[in-house]
Amino acid sequence: MDKLHLRRELLAARASLTPEQLRSNATKIRETLLDQPWVQMAGLVACYWSIGSEPDTHGLVFALWKHGATVMLPVLREDDDLDWAVYDGPDTLAPGRFGLMEPVDTRRGVDAIRTAALVVAPALAVDRRTGVRLGRGGGSFDRALARVGPNVPTVAPLHDGELREDVPAEPHDRAVRFAITPSGLIKLS
Repeated sequence: MDKLHLRRELLAARASLTPEQLRSNATKIRETLLDQPWVQMAGLVACYWSIGSEPDTHGLVFALWKHGATVMLPVLREDDDLDWAVYDGPDTLAPGRFGLMEPVDTRRGVDAIRTAALVVAPALAVDRRTGVRLGRGGGSFDRALARVGPNVPTVAPLHDGELREDVPAEPHDRAVRFAITPSGLIKLS
């Protein structure tokens, strides 16, 4: 299956999830991640502010911040690369390009992700054999993940059924090391 058709299939499946399912999935994902020692010890976390039917990261971002981690969120640049700024509570976000919520803090540059001890990246699906993630098609997070060191945990929150064996890959696509679903955490590579 090509990327376009797979994206359509996955987005349709996400659209069918009820608000209760979305809340339940978010809680299970957040609690499982926060139970991991390598998450608890991460002083600087690069994450994203979820939208729509994505596995919700708002509670995760808030919990990490409340527990003392510095959380950076992406700021979409005009060239579709990602700059980074620090989240300092729910009142420090404002709509950016395409209505995405972004921190209003000072921009730290595209290379700021290199200093993160943990990276949480969005995905529509992840290939269970390779860890390659399928994003929305802009390549922004692939560029960001290319800057992450080889020993830094990278994790993609997914709904059940989005860890697959048919994710098409191109040379620029980047893998994640873990997938987290409501059913649990899976080490990929």
